[in-house]
Amino acid sequence: MNKRNGLLRLASAALAAALCLTACGAPAASSAPQPTETPAAVGGENVTLGGRDAQGQNGVVSTGRAEATQIGVDVLKAGGNAVDAAVAIGFALGVCEQQSSGIGGGGFMMVRFAKTGEIKFLDFRDESAAAASLDMWTVDENGKVAGDENKIGAKAVAVPGEVKGMLYALDNYGTMSREEAMAPAIQLAEEGFTVSDITSRDIKDAYGTIIRFPATEKLYLDENGFPYEPGDTIRNPDLAATLRTIAAEGESAFYTGDIAQKIVDAVQAEGGCLTMEDMANYEIHVGEPVHGTYRGYDVYSSNLPSSGGSIILEILNILENFDVGGMDPESPEYFHLLSEAFKLGFADRTKYMGDPAYVDVPVSGITNKDYAAQLAASIDPEHSQTYEAGDPWPFESESTTHYSIMDAEGNMVAVTKTVDATFASGLVAEGTGILLNDTLFDFSVDPESPNVVAGSKRPLSSMSPTLILKDGQPFMSLGAPGTTRIITGVAQVISKVIDHGMDIQDAIDAVRMHDDFGTLILEDRVSQETKDKLTAMGHELNTGEVWFTFPCVQACMRTENGILRGAADPRRDGLAMGY
Repeated sequence: MNKRNGLLRLASAALAAALCLTACGAPAASSAPQPTETPAAVGGENVTLGGRDAQGQNGVVSTGRAEATQIGVDVLKAGGNAVDAAVAIGFALGVCEQQSSGIGGGGFMMVRFAKTGEIKFLDFRDESAAAASLDMWTVDENGKVAGDENKIGAKAVAVPGEVKGMLYALDNYGTMSREEAMAPAIQLAEEGFTVSDITSRDIKDAYGTIIRFPATEKLYLDENGFPYEPGDTIRNPDLAATLRTIAAEGESAFYTGDIAQKIVDAVQAEGGCLTMEDMANYEIHVGEPVHGTYRGYDVYSSNLPSSGGSIILEILNILENFDVGGMDPESPEYFHLLSEAFKLGFADRTKYMGDPAYVDVPVSGITNKDYAAQLAASIDPEHSQTYEAGDPWPFESESTTHYSIMDAEGNMVAVTKTVDATFASGLVAEGTGILLNDTLFDFSVDPESPNVVAGSKRPLSSMSPTLILKDGQPFMSLGAPGTTRIITGVAQVISKVIDHGMDIQDAIDAVRMHDDFGTLILEDRVSQETKDKLTAMGHELNTGEVWFTFPCVQACMRTENGILRGAADPRRDGLAMGY
């Protein structure tokens, strides 16, 4: 096979994934839709447009890998519900996209239950060890941690939450057994997955980290010590054995058994403070999402310790004060408005947000429409500005993955999960095949920050799995990986669908931008006239990429005629399928 051919790679990946479902008793799957090659240069790489979207009458799935999408669709075909599919996908992505997520990390899940209309928010975010503190690291006057120890190695590792989160969802909301839901991931780990251009690039980018840890080097470099190339196969038999043990014994195998001991041993051997007590004491949080409206649509998104949902609602509330639909979505006026709204939201995020177990956060104020109207009035339509955080109290009443699922009954699932940075801490626990997170990097090292590192604390996140309803009925499920760009990417797709009436795939493919603290980062697919006008407005402009590497939005939506549409981001390996 030509290692550089994206078409063949996606086709073979989908066929391989179909084989994985035999252990679940699922029917044989058809091959995945074939993209049409329309390359656009991004730092020497290509973006493949076309063929990533899909539709169906019964169900639709969008994930960041063809294998995982196929697994999700086949679980639905076999009679599983949307949560069964979400759990099977989650474990599978932890095999074939382990540099971004997996059982060494954590995340958030949003679920809507068709029978009751109830929406639940599952927080299985990683949590710091009880002994974690700023004293773990040497921090200079510029906030730089010596040796990047908060990002690479054992002193960056938190207690992983994914296993407990996925199994809680399956036990409480699913219909499959652990063995059935995890069988595709186990087989994928044993038989291997095909390396994509992006996976190969990620390995090469993290090469310096990978070679620091023998177990990681063994897993992600070939027999000659070189990074795997596109078209190669990566197998992870240790991870297959780990998953098989979890399937047989449940979460206790991971949090109190031999697997936990291997994780703790690996972390402590490298100087980290994680203990068996930390592993055993970890709990997920099940609660309510943040809720708001945008032009008559109900928006439900991630609650704290994720800042994403609240800031997305704040941004949308600001935009609601303007005729966004009347603007050309590639005009300087449109990009300027988004830039100002984003900066206002991020100013509040920085000042107020952290783990609610440690700090009081004015979520109701931040998501209040009157507060947003006050902020909107401060925007100058002609000039870029720098903003201080507002006062919401009076109004009180890089690497990740996301996938979205909808079925005909009206069940909706949105999951965003991560090991944090690409290839995380770099540390694979010997004998487990598990790449451990570097979630402690998400804490601030500023002792005055509400997000400063502390023991048994969950760091602030931008992950924003989001569900949208119209008149009480399912409309859209979406989210993305991409650190703080998740927030702006999700907000843009929502606005383009609702304000401009775009098809969901067109909204994902559209020119993307980001701004948090004063640099307007814009995909370089706009006219020079637009760029010149933005510069004249006072924006510091960065147009170094034709396509962003992140955020990569995966979404599903229900059209007016009841057809389910899935859409996947061409910025990575996304693919949607339906039936």
